[in-house]
Amino acid sequence: MTGRRDGSLMRNSANSIRGSRIAIAIGIGVFIGCVFAFWFPHGFFDPNSQIQAHRNAKNSFQVGSASCESAERVNMLKTELVSVSEKNSELKKQVRELTEKLRLADQGRDQAQKQFLVLGEQHKAGPFGTVKGLRTNPTVVPDESVNPRLAKILEKVAVRNELIVALANANVKEMLEVWFHNIQRAGITNYLVVALDDEIENFCTSKGVPVYKRDHDEGFDSIARTGGNHAVSGLKFRILREFLQLGYSVLLSDVDIVYLQNPFDHIFRDSDVESMSDGHNNMTAYGYNDVFDEPSMGWSRYAHTMRIWVFNSGFFYIRPTLPSIELLDRVAARLSREKAWDQAVFNEELFYPSHPGYDGLHASRRTMDFYKFMNSKVLFKTVRKDAKLSKLMPVIVHVNYHPDKLPRMKAVVEFYVSGKQDALKPFPDGSDW
Repeated sequence: MTGRRDGSLMRNSANSIRGSRIAIAIGIGVFIGCVFAFWFPHGFFDPNSQIQAHRNAKNSFQVGSASCESAERVNMLKTELVSVSEKNSELKKQVRELTEKLRLADQGRDQAQKQFLVLGEQHKAGPFGTVKGLRTNPTVVPDESVNPRLAKILEKVAVRNELIVALANANVKEMLEVWFHNIQRAGITNYLVVALDDEIENFCTSKGVPVYKRDHDEGFDSIARTGGNHAVSGLKFRILREFLQLGYSVLLSDVDIVYLQNPFDHIFRDSDVESMSDGHNNMTAYGYNDVFDEPSMGWSRYAHTMRIWVFNSGFFYIRPTLPSIELLDRVAARLSREKAWDQAVFNEELFYPSHPGYDGLHASRRTMDFYKFMNSKVLFKTVRKDAKLSKLMPVIVHVNYHPDKLPRMKAVVEFYVSGKQDALKPFPDGSDW
């Protein structure tokens, strides 16, 4: 059995070698045929082949004379190739950008759902009356690289990562002094003056008041040195951004404000923006249903509208969240290209809803108690004339409704701090002009 198997294997091996040789021979023949077919398409004995050979010999003499031209042509082709490659790269970049925009647009369809998934896991709705929506947005990750010098100052001044910030130039020096004297008297230590010129920086330093002056910026500095109240007020939105990026909550304050208590003891901190109101009663400060009457409409003559008096952009608490930073960016961008009042723009961006052609800001907001955070209209038209209300101690009084700011600020101090009951009487409810 073994001998038979060995003989069979030898015969199979010989047949395999013989088959391989035949296959190799056929392959070589086909290859040679292809070569000759390529080089001699008309056969070995084509009469035209001699003419073609003569032409080739003649052309060989022209190669030397055309070598320079060929080199230039090659360089030109290389240049064109580089140009085409650059254009191709640019087109690829545009395609990538468009693809990314399409991707982002697609993501925007379910942005709210995805944002919620990032903030927390999904939950089923609870029983009726127990469901509460998300109000407090998470804070951003602090980035000290934004302004290392300011970061060091805030580390010393801030308490629990929050502080009062005011902008001031030499035009408001007297009011600024009343401002920080009453802050100190109320025992508030976490406050900072952003000096808009050298005079205020030196003045604050001499008084032991925490101060910060930005690095030189001609466009910024020209407004800071000579600008009026509204122009200077518009700068704060650009400045505040750095505070928020560094991870600090800011109570932005104008200097025409008298501090009577520590405001941080009366802030809720549950919203992106918490602001005092220009309203003077419950309806105007917190909102009301305002009915518009149009008799020509007959049965539907009454149209219901919602009204609220604006937030005061001279006194608001803002947390370091993405919606808060977006608000500052929106307001600063509009003020840079529009001749507008910063307070009007501030409120428009906070309250306008999304509509065709406009994406509204998704920021949470809270209105401060208008008796605690009191504007001067409330004080001079209502509170000083009411025996009960006049006994209440507000947290701050903002002299925003009157142009004679400094004497009214001093009168507020005399009334609430010194106890002089007739200190507010000499002033009219409004102003003389």
